[in-house]
Amino acid sequence: MSLDEMVFIKMRGDRELKGRLHAFDSHCNIILGQVQEMIYSDPDIPPTVKISPMLYVRGDAIVLVSPIK
Repeated sequence: MSLDEMVFIKMRGDRELKGRLHAFDSHCNIILGQVQEMIYSDPDIPPTVKISPMLYVRGDAIVLVSPIK
């Protein structure tokens, strides 16, 4: 329902993604564009941030998907 809109994805392993939803399938595999990835390794240290133009995310690693308004 949110194709070509910004979404927030919470993943296993203390990772979070924000990006534009390009495609998904019935297994919740997702293709994102304009991706900002935050990796939390320690509560006292700010997250590591990575920027990617396009990213494929496997559905079995996803915990939550939410639209960003």
